[in-house]
Amino acid sequence: MNGRDGEVREVRIASWRRRLGAWLIDIILVGILWDLLAGAAGPITQFHLWLPPGPIFSAWFVHLGSGDALILFAYWTVLEGTRGQSLGKMALGLKVTDRRGDAIDLPRAAIQSFGKAFLLPLDVLIGWIAMPGSGQRLFNRLSETIVVLVDDGAPEGVRYVRPG
Repeated sequence: MNGRDGEVREVRIASWRRRLGAWLIDIILVGILWDLLAGAAGPITQFHLWLPPGPIFSAWFVHLGSGDALILFAYWTVLEGTRGQSLGKMALGLKVTDRRGDAIDLPRAAIQSFGKAFLLPLDVLIGWIAMPGSGQRLFNRLSETIVVLVDDGAPEGVRYVRPG
């Protein structure tokens, strides 16, 4: 069922718990890789990327301009805009799609990534309050995206068998 020609397409919305797990995997992996890269380049160049050492503006709900947030924003935009999945989403069987379950493009990925990179607490809180039961953050709604469970079943005509 592809959702075209009057067929109904079933798209399974991901749980908040699984989405949080994917987010944690992403920030841990990106943090480790960023620190390793900064450590390797540090003795030679002091790793100046013209990123401010701390946030330009920071409050408990906003973290604008820090190098970490900018790197995460770029990471999510590129991976989710080209593959539909970050490493955390791949690990937990999730994917970002449009509202029909189809692939998204880089502009939509950038909009939805902005909220989780820079404004996550507000992004989630507004989603919970303004759109209860939808499984969407505010920036998912603004970008017309959803996070769905990936169907890991075998392709048509294939059956996987475990030895035993």
